[in-house]
Amino acid sequence: MYWRKTTVHSWGRSIRGRLLRSLPFAACVGLVLGYLSLTAATDTVVDLKAGVAALDAKRYPNAIASLSPLPKRLPELADYAAWFLATAQSESKDYPAVPKTLELVWNQNPPSPLAARAALLASAAYLQTASPANAVEVLRKHYTSLSQPEGDLALAQAFEAASDLVSAAVYYQHVYFGFPLSMEAVQAEAAIDKLKAALGPKYPPSMANVMLGRALKQVDSGYTFRARKELEALIPQLGGADRDLARVRLGVAMYNARDTVGARRYLMSLQNLTPNADAERIYFLYQCARRLKNEEESNAALQKMAQAHPDSTWRLQMLIAVADRLQFDNQTDKYEALYRSCYEGFPKDARSAPCHWKVAFGHYLRRDASAGEMLRAHLTLFPGSEAASAAMYFLGRLAEGSKDASGAKVFYEEIAREYPNQYYAVIARDRLAALPAATDPKGKAAAETFLKSINFPQRSRKWNFDASAVTKARVARARLLASAGLDSWAEVELRYGAEKEDQPQVIAMELASLLGKGQPQQALRSIKRYAAGYLNLPFDSAPRDFWRFAFPLPFRADVDRFAKANSLDPFLVAALIRQESEFDARAVSRTSARGLTQIMPDTGKELSRRLHLAPYSTLRLFEPQVNLQLGTYYLKMVTTQLGGHEEAALAAYNAGMSRAKLWLTWGDFREPAEFIETIPFAETRSYVQIVLRNADLYRRTYGTSTLAMAADR
Repeated sequence: MYWRKTTVHSWGRSIRGRLLRSLPFAACVGLVLGYLSLTAATDTVVDLKAGVAALDAKRYPNAIASLSPLPKRLPELADYAAWFLATAQSESKDYPAVPKTLELVWNQNPPSPLAARAALLASAAYLQTASPANAVEVLRKHYTSLSQPEGDLALAQAFEAASDLVSAAVYYQHVYFGFPLSMEAVQAEAAIDKLKAALGPKYPPSMANVMLGRALKQVDSGYTFRARKELEALIPQLGGADRDLARVRLGVAMYNARDTVGARRYLMSLQNLTPNADAERIYFLYQCARRLKNEEESNAALQKMAQAHPDSTWRLQMLIAVADRLQFDNQTDKYEALYRSCYEGFPKDARSAPCHWKVAFGHYLRRDASAGEMLRAHLTLFPGSEAASAAMYFLGRLAEGSKDASGAKVFYEEIAREYPNQYYAVIARDRLAALPAATDPKGKAAAETFLKSINFPQRSRKWNFDASAVTKARVARARLLASAGLDSWAEVELRYGAEKEDQPQVIAMELASLLGKGQPQQALRSIKRYAAGYLNLPFDSAPRDFWRFAFPLPFRADVDRFAKANSLDPFLVAALIRQESEFDARAVSRTSARGLTQIMPDTGKELSRRLHLAPYSTLRLFEPQVNLQLGTYYLKMVTTQLGGHEEAALAAYNAGMSRAKLWLTWGDFREPAEFIETIPFAETRSYVQIVLRNADLYRRTYGTSTLAMAADR
């Protein structure tokens, strides 16, 4: 099921003539009556559209006249008609009518996504009619559905109007301390100042840990000036562990503000802290030393942490930071020892899994005799590891090297079945196709016995794409809204269903179809958000349209044309664009890269000169054809410079040519997967695997013929 823009009228025109000519008289009568009913429904939707247009134009009497009869005439959307009507009544200052009108919203079945908005609107109307107790009641009744901090601010204002100033202060505090970066917090702060003066000693004091939480949220969000100011004022009011934490976080705020020298001096001055606060202090002293390029102090901090806080997770974080830096420099003998300390000292911490994997893969890449043991240990210790499919793949390669095709087949089949849309599933399927006939029952049995011993996490392997009655009702409501030209409200309806009900994958497809016309990135984001586990699905278990929404192909003719002009695989180009920009032609990255293939302005200027593409301006990078021409040319150029190594070219596209060239020298790679696993930047390693996986999914979704022809079909 997916979105179709066909209106009710056009549907009627297309079928009624043919059917009336071919059906018996009684059937024709029934069809005519049904068509008249359908026409009446269509007229009601037109009235809804007219009423909303009048509301938007601030012609409130006209809106009320159009909308008043609609809750009865359009029961499928009675809540929307009531909501728009109540809004018009509120704007016309007919406040007593508003709550009664909104009763339809709360009684709607399936539940209305407007319930929380209706509670806020009803509360505001009650306040206008001097009925604050009713305002409090309606907000409390629908409290769990209210979005925050709007809900708590409204409740605080209702309590204040009801002269329950203590309760008002409590809810204003919820807003001020819980959501310090919101506009509502500014309003709450002003109200709190008034209530402090009004209540005097009766004002409910704020808990110290709550006040500290507000300051820490600002530290974490990068609002360092405000955080420092609040922490400095707060520290004298705190005691014990909270005080020590606040003192250290003041130094962290200084570090985040790039006052590295000041942060170092301040953190070094702190004494007699609780163990956890002291461990955090040492960690940031290490970071200050690294930023100031003081190797002696950074080593001293590492040793101090090991001596004073060997079991602190701050030590784990420091070990990983040091090991990652050494891995970036390819100092294998040093970084492996640190990664080993991570997983041996903190075996239950989730961050230990990638540490163990780096050591295990290092053994494999060096062709160490213990490589197989390390790979099996990785699966045993960390069955939910992101590297689980990689570990099985390289166990399969070891089995192949030992002429154990039967054992290798078991590992590859497990990857293809349990990780169907990951990079290692792509290459595992290739290995399966190349394996000789498996004849060794012992190898098969050994591999199967080992895999059965692993407590792999359960994954959802199949979803039901047949819409339930509730989902059908939700979709029907959204389509009615869209037929009235209320696409934004249709989106509200679908998002609510995707978030609250049990078939988000079906609603995600409907939402993708609604949003996707001309905006493929919105369709893709709908699938990613509401069908988050989609990559765990076997390809054939989901409708083909589902995969087309998840892997869209706009600009397909140009992708095909420019890819072929540069001897590139069009599916690979599409895969790269999906990862770079999600096919958003107007995308701009945090580093100012632009357009579909994310070209930097200076790079675009140089490439345009080489291609004699004139006139050139940065704005032209937002033109799909221009961006595709430049991006494909650049990818071809990088691939050529790297000797045709596709994986290295993708690494260069993400992290730069010099790094990719350097990484190619780090091992005697027997296959591309070994090079990819050697990439020290997690972002780049993941990028290469994702693009290659995307390319495979594009091939499976659109076929193996040329891109344009496949997409057209």
